[in-house]
Amino acid sequence: MSGMHVVVATDGSKQSLAAARHLRSFADPTALSQVTVLAVVRPLAAVSFVDDLTEGRRASTETEVAGFRAAAKAATESVAAVFDGWGPKVRRAVRSGSPANEIIKVAEQTSAGLVVVAAGGRGLSERVLLGSTAQRVQQYAPCPVLVVRPAPRRRR
Repeated sequence: MSGMHVVVATDGSKQSLAAARHLRSFADPTALSQVTVLAVVRPLAAVSFVDDLTEGRRASTETEVAGFRAAAKAATESVAAVFDGWGPKVRRAVRSGSPANEIIKVAEQTSAGLVVVAAGGRGLSERVLLGSTAQRVQQYAPCPVLVVRPAPRRRR
């Protein structure tokens, strides 16, 4: 049975969780073969500089990176849980690099039919996901891109 492969990007923000829920709210699960939940950890510039002179300095950088990876993995678990029992097979992936580039690469490698990104999420990267990331993904992705914006706050 062939169906569409969807890549759902998460930056650890509530907005990326909302984007996953939005996909589930309207997509036909029987039309989808697989969902890949992807988190991208930015490599720290500090990692490429190995300091053998200061004891303990290097360990903290490695610990920091391990912490980011653990947080990214946890984010993919939370978002993947949205699709529990829905139908399509769910894969979780953590990549390292520029978020836009890695999202595009995964979309290409998996022949994705759709990429889902959140707009204006704030998460692991401490950067707003839309702006740069979502715009670049929209521009260069090999397939359609669904950009899910935050629900407008209701005026009281």
